[in-house]
Amino acid sequence: MAAMQSASISAFDCDVIREAFRKSVVEENIPTDRWRDHAATLIRTFTGSDDIDPDMLAWIVQK
Repeated sequence: MAAMQSASISAFDCDVIREAFRKSVVEENIPTDRWRDHAATLIRTFTGSDDIDPDMLAWIVQK
């Protein structure tokens, strides 16, 4: 999980974002082709930054 950590996002925070992503995908019936954009929006909202780690984004959207 070391790859999921950064100076501002802990492993716990990554788990929170991932669970929020999974729940919202189901509740909002978001199609797979929109998952990356949706996850990026969640990360930006949570961190307040436009800088998104591509490894974290890939981890969040993996099945």
